[in-house]
Amino acid sequence: MHTQGLPEHPVPTTDKTFADLGLSAPILDSIRAVGFVNPTPIQAAVIPRALTGRDLIALAQTGSGKTAAFVIPLAERMTHRRGVRTLIISPTREIALQTQTFIELFGKNHDLESTCLIGGVKMGPQLDALKHGPDIVVATPGRLLDHIQRRSIDVSQVEALVLDEADHMLDLGFLPQVRQIIRRIPAKRQTMMFSATMPPAIEELARTLLDDPERIDIMPEGRAATGLNHRLYVVGVENKRPCLRELLQEELGSTLVFVQRKIDAEWIYHILHNEGHPVARIHSDRSQGRRVEALENFREGQHRILVATDIAGRGIDVPGITHVINFDMPETVEEYVHRAGRTARVAATGIVSTIATWQELRMVAEIEAAIGQQIPRCSVPGIPPWVEAAKTTKTRERRRV
Repeated sequence: MHTQGLPEHPVPTTDKTFADLGLSAPILDSIRAVGFVNPTPIQAAVIPRALTGRDLIALAQTGSGKTAAFVIPLAERMTHRRGVRTLIISPTREIALQTQTFIELFGKNHDLESTCLIGGVKMGPQLDALKHGPDIVVATPGRLLDHIQRRSIDVSQVEALVLDEADHMLDLGFLPQVRQIIRRIPAKRQTMMFSATMPPAIEELARTLLDDPERIDIMPEGRAATGLNHRLYVVGVENKRPCLRELLQEELGSTLVFVQRKIDAEWIYHILHNEGHPVARIHSDRSQGRRVEALENFREGQHRILVATDIAGRGIDVPGITHVINFDMPETVEEYVHRAGRTARVAATGIVSTIATWQELRMVAEIEAAIGQQIPRCSVPGIPPWVEAAKTTKTRERRRV
């Protein structure tokens, strides 16, 4: 069964039933209506604990059902009355909109009202929605703070806070906004953090915002999705663009190209578009309407290639992506895992190609250590590979002398 707005790819499930998790009949009816039969591992682990009101840090790879894992217990615990009692904060507009879809489905039998506050759209409809007294608000940090400062939303009665994609919510870009929001809501509340990665330093920071949280880790060994074919192309800086062109000719499936900066996304998009490639792009400077259009065209196959920045890429949950290309090397191992998670969903296989220069080989080594394998060095026709210096025993001995 496909419900518009929900991910279409299958997700591995447990042999438990949702009735085993302590959910009420109205919520179970909503779950059956959506077509869910058995909970995924992260749902089976999180839902009973979340129902108790305990703070949680939950880790599971992309595409594992994390959104339903926190929406279902929130829908169970909340009953309709005026006043915002739940905040769900997401790093991107696309993730927020998808979460809103889940709330509308699972909360309808409890008459829960919800609204989504995101940037890139007009404030007027959001102001009108807030006047109706939603129970649950899904928001991106900047737009939520805008409403708080306008006093168009009252967060003094919040009972539950969810930070989705917590590693990004707590990085240097989002942490000041998150702290401002937290200062304005009651200290006595349930807080849940969900993410596909949680570096130790970020987890330590997260624990300062939660009260004795329980950690639930459903991540596979190696921290990256299974079914991936990793490839590394070490080239000179001047050959990065030609290498990308060749890779797009070699693999003709649905391809997601990651870049670091918005200006680079625009640059690559226009180059590929002018060369006749069916390409779209998504980054934070694009309007919400354009971002939705780009994702839908990519999802439906009208565009084979989507160029995205890291933050915008967090909202891409498109089945059938066969190839992820890192045109720019990710800055962290965790970001590599996130990018790779866009392909090889569930039992499918996928290719992750990384274009790197010699200056980035240290990060390559960190990624290899994290995924537990050396990434094969590959080349494309006409592009001379950068030859890495062999570290022989004699060389190491001479260096010690």
